[in-house]
Amino acid sequence: SLRRRPQAIQTTRGRIPNGAIVEQNAPGMPMDGMPLVLELRNPDFTTAIRVQDAINAYAAQRFGMKVANAEDFQSITLRRPRGLSTPRLFAEIGEIMVDPDQTARVVIDERTGTIIVGKDVQIMPVAVSHGSLNIRVSETPVVSQPAPFSQGRTVTDTESQVQVSQQGDSMGIVSGASLQALVAGLNQMGLKPTGIIAVLQAIKSAGALQAELVVQ
Repeated sequence: SLRRRPQAIQTTRGRIPNGAIVEQNAPGMPMDGMPLVLELRNPDFTTAIRVQDAINAYAAQRFGMKVANAEDFQSITLRRPRGLSTPRLFAEIGEIMVDPDQTARVVIDERTGTIIVGKDVQIMPVAVSHGSLNIRVSETPVVSQPAPFSQGRTVTDTESQVQVSQQGDSMGIVSGASLQALVAGLNQMGLKPTGIIAVLQAIKSAGALQAELVVQ
């Protein structure tokens, strides 16, 4: 009897970071009669409004009119001033600097022990125990009193603190409840990246990590 040899399995799938599907060829140069639309590469409502405001502030001084309107979280339509060509409009607004809104995100690569923390990442009050390591995040009410006869108001705020301690050694107080402060305190204690990763995952599971946790 004849036996059929098994065929080799070939992987045909893969991950392309920031990939896209090309539906049709894009025109090489926008014509004067075409609608002018700016598309954000990373759609975000805050970034779209910042782009609109920055373009309009420049256009109000340069052309005496507003030319940008944010249609949604990705598209900003442009109105070309009279007597100005489309390439000239794009050339001038292309030099405007805008600070995009950043998503609070923590990226962890468990294979290499790499940890990347965004600047907007915050942690809520939480206590974590990892082996002989103890971490406590707390908030203390702070009352600000106005000066006498200043007709001001009493304002209540909170002051966050991160306390890290280990058996036989004390880390003291690390000011601020940002994740950067927490990681800096763990590094000063000599905790290895695997330990820091375990702590971050535990804080996320507890719902105290106010950020997206991406594990690669």
